[in-house]
Amino acid sequence: MKKLDIAALEAFIAAVEEKSLSKASLRENLVTSAISRRIAELESYLGKTLLQRHGRGVEPTPVGTVLYQNAKSIVRNIKLTEEAVNDYDSHGSAKIRLMSNPSSILQFLPTDIARFLKQHKNTSIDLVESHSYDTPRAVAEHLADIGVYHAEQPATGVISHLYRKDRVGLVVPSTHALAARSELYLEEALEYDLLGYFPRHSLDQFLVHVGSALSRPPNVKLQVSNFETRCQMIREGLGIGVVPERIAQNYLQQMNLKLLRLKDGWAERQFFLCTNDKTSRNPAATALVQCMLQKPR
Repeated sequence: MKKLDIAALEAFIAAVEEKSLSKASLRENLVTSAISRRIAELESYLGKTLLQRHGRGVEPTPVGTVLYQNAKSIVRNIKLTEEAVNDYDSHGSAKIRLMSNPSSILQFLPTDIARFLKQHKNTSIDLVESHSYDTPRAVAEHLADIGVYHAEQPATGVISHLYRKDRVGLVVPSTHALAARSELYLEEALEYDLLGYFPRHSLDQFLVHVGSALSRPPNVKLQVSNFETRCQMIREGLGIGVVPERIAQNYLQQMNLKLLRLKDGWAERQFFLCTNDKTSRNPAATALVQCMLQKPR
């Protein structure tokens, strides 16, 4: 060993913390002889005895304790450096991993991302579609830098900010019996087949979510996740469907559909933007968060 080796330091740290070479080998996914060899090479390089070996395992010598404290800091700083470098793509441009539910991708993110990229040209954004149920967990596990999700309350395990609000409405064919109405409660449409999709709730959970607003479950024969496809199915008379109002507006005229305002309280939804403890160390991600949280004009 010609210099301090990171793998040897990690083996030494594991041995000190586990108080056993065999347990350290399991933690580092190495055979015990490999852990022992790395520590021996470290002792040889430094010219110091770092571990006292006894029948119950191992413990650091006084100089071993000093090395342990410094090695922890060294390994942590290296990991932080690797994380910082990983925030950039292969061309050296800043990279942001953004995860969002489909409604926000269609309604809010295009404007926010366009505004951000105009000011941060040397930045790339990896936008991934995800269900609201999964997004906070993915951000908490550092699988994404920023997440957008729909919920009644902020999720645990992440830092959340209120991002946007929207409303869902009921879309029906313009020739439908309900088309003469301008607004209604969903309860008033239960005699008609509903094109369902419950990405955040199963049908049972949706019924719990809306509480006493519905006296009985809707008749769901077909589930369609894509909003445009859902509107096409409604046009073909396969049912009526709940669609975010802003998204539905894109299809009303071309598909001869009618949007009815839902008077139910649950029809208004709120979206949260969430980050993790690492996001603040990514300047580009921090700037995107600030941009997204600006009030829309």
